[in-house]
Amino acid sequence: MWLCPWALPELSPDVGNIYSPTWLPGFYPEFQDVNHMVLFGFGFFLMVLRRYGFSSTGLNFLLIVLGVQCSVLVEDLLVLLRVEESGGGMESLAKAVMSMTAVAISTGAVLGKANPVQLIVMSLVELIIFYMSRYINRRFLQVPDDRTLMHVHLFGAYFGVAVTSRFPEPPPGLDKNRSTPKSDLFSMLGTVFVWVFWPSFNSILAAYKMEAVLNTYFALAVSAVTAFMLSALTSKDGKFRMTHIHSAVLAGGVTISYTAHSIQHPWIAMILGLLGSVITILGSHCLQKCFNPAFKLQDTSGVHFTFGLPAVLGAVAAVVLCVVEEGIATQWDNLSSLGYLVFVDVGAFCQTISTALITGLITGLILNIKLLKTVHVSKYFDDQFYWEFPHLSVGF
Repeated sequence: MWLCPWALPELSPDVGNIYSPTWLPGFYPEFQDVNHMVLFGFGFFLMVLRRYGFSSTGLNFLLIVLGVQCSVLVEDLLVLLRVEESGGGMESLAKAVMSMTAVAISTGAVLGKANPVQLIVMSLVELIIFYMSRYINRRFLQVPDDRTLMHVHLFGAYFGVAVTSRFPEPPPGLDKNRSTPKSDLFSMLGTVFVWVFWPSFNSILAAYKMEAVLNTYFALAVSAVTAFMLSALTSKDGKFRMTHIHSAVLAGGVTISYTAHSIQHPWIAMILGLLGSVITILGSHCLQKCFNPAFKLQDTSGVHFTFGLPAVLGAVAAVVLCVVEEGIATQWDNLSSLGYLVFVDVGAFCQTISTALITGLITGLILNIKLLKTVHVSKYFDDQFYWEFPHLSVGF
């Protein structure tokens, strides 16, 4: 049995300010898991470049804490203006941290090409636009508020891809955008952090927390096994490739994010995790060989096939499962109701991805104005231009 998201009871927020005690003390451990995932997990996950480790972790931390403050202040201002009601307390903080996942994902696409000022501007713009996108889905398409946050992977991936398309390509001979065994190890450490805490991310605001935790874990476990199998099968010598493991083991968590709270059978979650891992590995081959060269894209961390494609698959799966469940429940007699459910799901998906692409292109153009001191292509992917290295006398 699978429960359609629109038939689930929505969490009723308590009207008040940010300090209203709407959650039990047991909510804080869940928030800590999400906080660790975004700060530790994505901070190390982005350490894929051999000469950009300081910026990958340090700037990610700066962007996250800055964005959380801005998000909370904006929500509190809207509450004071009576534009919307506050969820209060830890819920508002949790939503702010979860929203910053979009910024962390987008940062992975432009990693090494944008200076700190450009990243800060991009983060603030993206945060505002993502909030507007969620508001449209919530207000006009009647999508439950906690479900609008699950578009964070989709929005972050395609916003980042659109932004990075406006940056100049690095010269072919530049070798600073490569990884080393040390950077791969740290990046894999971040992947493990994200993997471990992802069930809390998908369940923290869900109406049915236990289902969300179990289904997310099942999907993640299957995607991890599938990633190792496909990595060995697709390599010439049958060895594992760290790039495959680094991205595909997380695909299940992205794919299941829309439906984690609603699936009632573990095999459905496992199938979604399997498909998510498959589309990630196959997508990495197709995108890097065909799509990226054609559109002159350089997705530094591979966020398109790590988060974008699994998010698209998850959105499609949510529509299919919802229609099947409602169709069986109504004996396929109420086709108008099914049409409305499809319209809402597809409408929210199309609105999110189109908004991300259009505003990402505009943001990319803004970031390349002279006022923001665009980084020269010869200075891409290098920490030395932003951090002090007193122990190094010459070179790095």
